[in-house]
Amino acid sequence: MPGNRRTRTTKRRSNGNGRSRSGKDAIALLKADHRQVEKWFSQFEKAREGRRKAELAEQICKALKVHTAIEEEIFYPAFYEATGDKEIHHEAEIEHNSAKKLIAEIEGSNSKDDYFDARVTVLSEMIKHHVREEEQPGGMFAKARKSDIDLVELGEQLRARKIELEKDESPKGGIRAIATRLLET
Repeated sequence: MPGNRRTRTTKRRSNGNGRSRSGKDAIALLKADHRQVEKWFSQFEKAREGRRKAELAEQICKALKVHTAIEEEIFYPAFYEATGDKEIHHEAEIEHNSAKKLIAEIEGSNSKDDYFDARVTVLSEMIKHHVREEEQPGGMFAKARKSDIDLVELGEQLRARKIELEKDESPKGGIRAIATRLLET
């Protein structure tokens, strides 16, 4: 199994409803990410100004890089360990690899590039397909819910790692780092 950052967790419902203190188990957190990126893709489709499209593409790419990292480092290994479903796991990993290649192309271009809009549109289509497969009945999320994965604990791990990665994706280490630097001066 690839880069397993987490420890084995078993199904445990800490407050009786499967939710963490922040209200989101692992699947709810991942679905919230899906909805946010869908919203940005929709805004991209409607945008006319190159600068706005570039801003949205940057947001989309940053969010997807963080999302794919937390899935690959934490959720996918836990899913594979708990279910042994090689087909779903491997297909998700391959889909991520394809998306990451396209993200790199988008980040290496700009809104004046003839293929910029096409790249973002194709990425949107790839992500919509990937999300449908994860969220469909019998898909990865449904199978994870039926397994012995502690989705509350896994959600906490995902959330913590997401915060770390978002700091790394922000200019100069994120808002907290900027505030700390300002207070130190």
